[in-house]
Amino acid sequence: MTLAEITDKLLMMQDKTYAEFQGGLLPGISKETFIGVRTPDLKAFAKEVKADDATQFLNKLPHKYFDENQLHAFIICLEKDFDKCIVYVERFLPYVDNWATCDQLIPQCFKKNTDKLLPYAEKWVQSAHKFTQRFGIGAFMRYYLDDGFKEEHMKVISEIKSDEYYVNMMIAWYFATALAKQYDTAIKYIESRTLSPFTHKKAIRKAIESFRVTDEHKKYLKTLAKV
Repeated sequence: MTLAEITDKLLMMQDKTYAEFQGGLLPGISKETFIGVRTPDLKAFAKEVKADDATQFLNKLPHKYFDENQLHAFIICLEKDFDKCIVYVERFLPYVDNWATCDQLIPQCFKKNTDKLLPYAEKWVQSAHKFTQRFGIGAFMRYYLDDGFKEEHMKVISEIKSDEYYVNMMIAWYFATALAKQYDTAIKYIESRTLSPFTHKKAIRKAIESFRVTDEHKKYLKTLAKV
């Protein structure tokens, strides 16, 4: 499938009302870049493009449209070969310019290859590119808070100092998830107020809103909300 054919198909699936809605959710991104293709349609189209041959599209960066970036992410998510997938991810991350594309880039093969993934995640969380850093924190949240959990990982996340809103929100999300999965360790970082005041408050708020955190723990967290 040629690049022009892919763009034409995206334009055929356009929903202008949805494009306007998306533009409101992603401040800082030019509204002219939103075609307005809904996520289920993009995911279905990603399968179609990958089945044909997505090589040309994946190599064409940067893209013009937000929807093309979303499509790119969904195609990568379908790649089952970790070694191929990580090449695609590394090539794509510098061009990710919004939280939606960042958070929807969840390759299927990462979960079964956490040993191979770890050095990349460790590198990403130190990136100067805010969405690459956010992606790395998200990787630690998704893949290293269960059987592969090590407190040294949590310490690394806790020590990230950033002025970027989307980085700090992901740190808060990480700790809220950690309070559900690794409470005894995570609570120490909340009690010691290791995080920035903004991130500390957001982490507690997200944990209190989570159904995975016990009522007893929520009650205690509320006492720690003030900084």
